[in-house]
Amino acid sequence: MVPDILGPAEVEELRRVTDQFVHNARNVAANDDIYDLEESHSPGEPRVRRIKAPHLHDPAYARVARHPKIVEILHGLWGTVRFDTGKLNMKSAGYGAPVEWHQDWAFYPHTNDDLAAVGIMLDDMNMENGPMLVVPGSHKGPVWDHHGPDARFCGAIDPEHCGLDLSRARPCLGKAGSVTVHHVRAVHGSATNFSGRERRFLLYQYRAADAWPLLGFAGGIDKFNELLLAGDPTIEPRLAAVPVRLPLPPAEYQGSIYENQRASDRRYFATVGTVRAAAE
Repeated sequence: MVPDILGPAEVEELRRVTDQFVHNARNVAANDDIYDLEESHSPGEPRVRRIKAPHLHDPAYARVARHPKIVEILHGLWGTVRFDTGKLNMKSAGYGAPVEWHQDWAFYPHTNDDLAAVGIMLDDMNMENGPMLVVPGSHKGPVWDHHGPDARFCGAIDPEHCGLDLSRARPCLGKAGSVTVHHVRAVHGSATNFSGRERRFLLYQYRAADAWPLLGFAGGIDKFNELLLAGDPTIEPRLAAVPVRLPLPPAEYQGSIYENQRASDRRYFATVGTVRAAAE
């Protein structure tokens, strides 16, 4: 966790833009190319759990994806930096959905694992509003199976049979404007936001210039090189001896991780529904 990467004015601009996206979701009835909606979403109470690829939909999000302080952190790790994509995960007060345990590497393996996700806190994060939890050292371990009983990809690790001590997971806590950096193979997840406070977490994925996606890049080499933020382009991918299990056959429910995990029976975190059912 690195504090004070974004200043108050930058955070406020992103919050304002995000509030407008949520307001506009009143006119959206189902998940689409921009929105992933909570099951309890309605026109009267718009409830968004993710804005997909926000950098493509507003210049404020696009600017922060190339923020010089973020690029500097990653350049210090790898020497070169290429942007991948992003999402804004939103846990609204009192019902924000959990994300089950997973490794990002399972979704998009590359020729080497010099990849990381940078999380930008748009709100203060504490234990009550569903912060990201990361298992220390798990990035040096195996790539766990993210396939369900039907052998299809489901985007979640089996918490009961993976052999990981998930009680060791550390919360990523901090003030708005702070960022987290986690390795692509780090096991992580987050609980439901049962608090009365918002938890908006802007996540951007980055990779070294010589890390190439094994599933290909649909935009072609010119578009791929447009994503380069530091260093020189290369057509020589670095091949590393890293464990890979492809996310195939694809998930029954395509789209975001929330949709992928719908097909999984691997539940670790309580949801609003399960808590209410237990209370009744």
